[in-house]
This record gives sequence, structure tokens and C-alpha cells, in this order.
Amino acid sequence: MAYTLTCWGGAGTVTGSKSLLELGDRKILVDCGLFQGLKELRIMNWENFPVDPRLIDMVLITHAHLDHVGALPLLVKNGFDGKILATAPTIELARIILYDSARLQEEEARSANDMGYSRHSPAKALYDMEDVTACLRLFEAIECQEEQEIFSGIRVRYLNSGHILGSAMIEVYYQGEKILFSGDIGRSKPLILHPPEQVLDADVLILESTYGDRLHPERPAELQLSETINDTLHRNGNIIIPSFSIERAQEIIFLLNRLKQKNMIPDVPVFLDSPMAIDASEIMLRYPQWHTLGFKHCLDMFENVTMIRDIRSTFQNIHSGSRKIIIAGSGMITGGRVLEYLKACIGHAQHTVLLVGYQAEGTRGRALAKGEKSIKIHGSYYPVAAEIKEISGLSGHADQQELVQWLKQFVRLPKRIFLNHGESKSSEALQQLIQSQFNTNCTVALMNYPYALRS
Repeated sequence: MAYTLTCWGGAGTVTGSKSLLELGDRKILVDCGLFQGLKELRIMNWENFPVDPRLIDMVLITHAHLDHVGALPLLVKNGFDGKILATAPTIELARIILYDSARLQEEEARSANDMGYSRHSPAKALYDMEDVTACLRLFEAIECQEEQEIFSGIRVRYLNSGHILGSAMIEVYYQGEKILFSGDIGRSKPLILHPPEQVLDADVLILESTYGDRLHPERPAELQLSETINDTLHRNGNIIIPSFSIERAQEIIFLLNRLKQKNMIPDVPVFLDSPMAIDASEIMLRYPQWHTLGFKHCLDMFENVTMIRDIRSTFQNIHSGSRKIIIAGSGMITGGRVLEYLKACIGHAQHTVLLVGYQAEGTRGRALAKGEKSIKIHGSYYPVAAEIKEISGLSGHADQQELVQWLKQFVRLPKRIFLNHGESKSSEALQQLIQSQFNTNCTVALMNYPYALRS
């Protein structure tokens, strides 16, 4: 009987996470994300799934980031009609992320057709709003810590992973063995979330390795943030913060609020220009048990920010002068309203673009972090004169040391560890460290290669 693992995505890359688990005659897909970044990765979004989606029995979702849920409407569009299990906050966040993804794709296709910068005629979206609606009907909420039998002889349990609101590790029990999918593991001491739960044992572990080759800086992120803000304000510039709408935007608002209370930065206006981030903030208010702030603190924090939903207000804000802080999506500058701010500001030296999260290979964010002198937006190139700063300590991913420390709390180590969700050098560095410190079999997962989980 089949007992295999195949990574359709998230192997050798940090995007497109999809892991097919075949247990006997059951096919279970863990996560179903979009590829982002390099063109050769994005092209893969248009390829057929390696297995007919009609043959997949169920999808288990770790969390709501686009690289973990963004291809779900495609899966459903191509015939999948089983259940999609996720925590309640993940379902709410997935709803706003998937509708936003469909909207952006439709807008990008229209823009490409109007301006003629696509090689395809006509340019089309991967999926539309109706596909998202059909997908969302299949979601079913699951509580953390509660075991649930999903098929005869197969049980699952979700555990908080501390990465974003609602994020989870997933334990799958089959024939007396435990298979653990880490999902994306959060920091050991996160800013506003509860830390990842401890796991004491597993037989097989599929472990993320995003920061498998590096450590987060020890210097507090709020000091770096305050210095960048004060330096930019001294130049009469704006601070533009491309941000992930879920968790990162809320963390930045939390830090800015704290910096103002400590008089470490002036009381300059802060704008959150991202309908999706605004919706995510409202969802955060509805699930206080998933974070450490509490409802009132959360509410007070958001009241100190001007929320922008309407695109006309975006353009008014762009042209309304300097000395302000703008938080806008997307975090890796792959799309969203931050592009409009960059078109207006990136060519002027008084402004600062502050990168506050992981920048995948092939994204505009990675290009800016590497010091590129111009970036392409909507078919045109814009020279980079603004100061580009980066704060890696705000990442929601555990770094190399935190991943190893998380492994050390196992009472019974997994017999096999598969590393995914990492660029090759990150995964290989973590593999070497694990093999040097633990007596276990550690493999860097290859894309589309079926691994037998029982020898």
C-alpha cells in the first residue's frame, strides 16, 4: 500500500507549498500555495497539477499565506471537491487573501491587455472571484489540540505554530505512526503571538527551512525601526513599508505605537493602505485567544492608524506631502498598492523604503535588498534613489538556531526529517547542522520526487 510524500512545491524554494501525502488509497494534500518570485516559478502556476485534482481526497491547510493557500481555487476549478480543513482564523484570512488574489490577477490581466506588456493575447487571470467562492464552500474549521478522524485509520491534530494568526502544525496519525508537518514555524519569542507549541515525538517530520542558513540579528527590531524613521523624517521624507497584510502589518503597528509611547519617534501620521491588512486587523480583534495583546489593547493600537480602503484615497495620500509612515501591501513588492507609492517616491533620495520580511528570489523586494539601481513596475523601469533599509528581525519565521532549539525539545526524535520551504542553500545548511547534532536521517526534499515514508 502507498505510504509516500511528494512535494509539488516549496522544495528548493519558499513558495508554492504543496505536499501530497499518500496513505493507502487516500491522497491528502497539505497546503496548496501559489508560486511567486522568479518567472520560472510563476510559470509553474499555469501547469497542470501532477495528480488529477479529482483524485485528491482532502486538503489540510497550515496557514493562510498566499504561498500556502493561493492555488486552492485552481485545484477546485480543476475538479477537487473534497473538504479543506483549517483553523477558524485561517479560514477567515484565506477568504480575504483569495478574493484579493483573484482581484489582483484580474486587474493585472486588464492592465497588461490595455498597455500591451504581456506576451499573451489576451492576458488572462489564473482564476476569478467565482472560482474563489466555489473554493471557500469546501472549507471546514478544525479546533487546535483536538484529534479528528478524517478517514478510516487516519487521524489529524492541529497545533499552534506561532507564525501568523491561526497558523498550525499538523500531526497525521496512520498505522501507529505520526507524520508531522511543521508548516511555517514562528519565532521562539514572537511580538504579539503565542510561541510555537512543543512537540515531543514524531516518526516523520516535514520541516520548513526558510531561514535555515542564517540567524536573526540580536539587536532589537524597534531600535532599527526608530533609527530609520528618525533619519528619514530628518530628511523630510516618507517611510514606505511594504508589508505582508497578515501579522507583519499588525506587528509594525504595534511597534510604532510602542515607539511613540516611549517618545522614541515623533507622533507622525501612520497610514495602513491595504484593504486586506485592514480586514486582517479586524479578524485579529475577533480572535484574541490567538494572540497576547487582548481585545482592548488591540483596538487602541488600531485607532492610532489611518486606514485607507479606497484607491482614490491612495493617490490623494501619495500627493499630500511628506513626513509620514505608509504601510502597504505587498510584503515582497510583487503587487498591491505599495507599487503606486514606489512609482511616486523611489526616485527621490529623501524617502526610505523599509523591507521588513523575507524577500524571495525574483521579487522586487529581493532586487531592492541586493542594491539594484532600477526596478520594473507595470512595464516601466524606475530608477532607485530612495534609501533602501532592511530589518530582518521582524520575520515571522524561526531562524536556524530557533529551528534547532525546537528540535531539541523532542523526547523521541523523528526517524526521518524532510526539509522543504527553503531555497537550496538554506535547506542544505540546515541539513548539515541537523546531521551534525542529531542522530537522524535528514533529507532536503526535491520537487515532484515521491519519497517512501516506510522502508
